[in-house]
Amino acid sequence: MTIIFIGNYKPDKQESMERFTLMLSEGFTNAGMEIKIWRPYVFFGIKSLDPYKGLGKYLGYLDKWLVFPLVLKFRILTKVNKANSVFYHVCDHSNAPYLKYLPKNNSGITCHDVLAIRGALGYADAYCPATKMGQILQKWILKNLSKAHKMACVSHHTMFQLKELSPSASWKNKEWRVIHNAFNAPFYPMLPEEYGTLLKPFGMDKADEFILHVGSSLPRKNRKLLIDMLKKLEGKWHGYVCFAGDVLEKELMDYATHLGLSHRVMSMERPEHTVLVALFSACKAFVFPSLSEGFGWPLIEAQACGAPVIASNLNPMPEVSGGAAIHADPLNPQLFAEAFLKLQNESFRNELIEKGFENIQRFSNEQMIHGYLDLFDLKKQEQS
Repeated sequence: MTIIFIGNYKPDKQESMERFTLMLSEGFTNAGMEIKIWRPYVFFGIKSLDPYKGLGKYLGYLDKWLVFPLVLKFRILTKVNKANSVFYHVCDHSNAPYLKYLPKNNSGITCHDVLAIRGALGYADAYCPATKMGQILQKWILKNLSKAHKMACVSHHTMFQLKELSPSASWKNKEWRVIHNAFNAPFYPMLPEEYGTLLKPFGMDKADEFILHVGSSLPRKNRKLLIDMLKKLEGKWHGYVCFAGDVLEKELMDYATHLGLSHRVMSMERPEHTVLVALFSACKAFVFPSLSEGFGWPLIEAQACGAPVIASNLNPMPEVSGGAAIHADPLNPQLFAEAFLKLQNESFRNELIEKGFENIQRFSNEQMIHGYLDLFDLKKQEQS
C-alpha cells in the first residue's frame, strides 16, 4: 500500500502542519506502508517576498491553486497512480480544494479546526477576522471540505463546529470521525539539573518560580490575561510570567509597564525543543487561556512534562485536558489567579500532575495511526 500525503506549500512555513505531516509519515511507515509526500511547487513564488502579504501572497496563490492542481491531474492520470493500492491524504484542511482532483474512495483529509472558516463567516467567537479575499477563500475551503468522503477531525469540538457549518447536513452517510492528535515530538519531565543548565543562558535560575505561556501573539491566544492575572497575584506570589513563542508584542509590554509589572515579564522567542521541554518542566504552572482552538497541543505537552495546567473552560480545552486541569473563564483573570493559588497546596498540585500523566496516554502515535488505518480501511485494502 502506498500512501501519498498532500503537504503544505513550503514558503508558508506552516510549522505545526509540517510536524503533523511528518508524524503521519513516520507512523504509516512503521505500519508497513510506502510513503510519499507531494507539495505545491514553488514556481511563481519569490523567496524574498512575504507569503502572507501583497504580491508574495498572490504569487503563492498561483502556485497553490493554479499550478499544483494541474500537477495533481497529471500525476493521478498516470497508470501507477490509478491503482487501488494508492491512497491520498490531505494533511491540512486548508488544502481541501485539492480533494476534487483525488479519487473519492481512496482519499481523505484531516480537519484541524474551522476557526478561519468561522471567522470568515462572521463568528466573532472564532477571533479570526478575515479580509474580503479571505472570506472568499475560506468559503471555498468549506465547500470542498464538506464534500470529503473520509475525514478525521482532531477533536469532538472541531467536528461539531464543522457539521454545524456544512451545508444541508452533507456529513451524513460519510466517514467523518474524531481522531485526536498525537504528540509530534517527545515531551517528558526533565530533571532540575538538566533544565537548570538549559535555562541558565536565558537568565533563568532553576529555583525561579514562573508561570509559562506557550503560543503565538494572535489575539485568540489571550496573552493579556496573564498580565492581568499577575496583577491579581500581587502581594500573594512574587514570581514572573514567561511567554514562549512569538516575541511579546510592544503593546502588551507597554501594558505591563503601565501596571508596574515589566520586571516580572519575560519573552523567549521560539525556543528550540529541548528548551521548551525545560520550560514546561520548570514552570510553577502552565497557563493556557485561549479563546478558540481546534485542539490545543500545548495542554498535553505541559502535562507530559509534569506541569500543572490552568486553561480556558471553552471547548476543546476540557476535552483535551481530560479533566486533568483547572478550567476557568478566559475573560476573568481573577479566576485564573485563584486557580493558581490553589496549586500552592502540594497535595492538590501533585494529584493534578498525576492525572495529567494519565490523560496523555490517550494521545500516543500508535493510537492515532490505528485510528487513521481504521478510518481509511487501509488494512482491508492491504489484505486484498
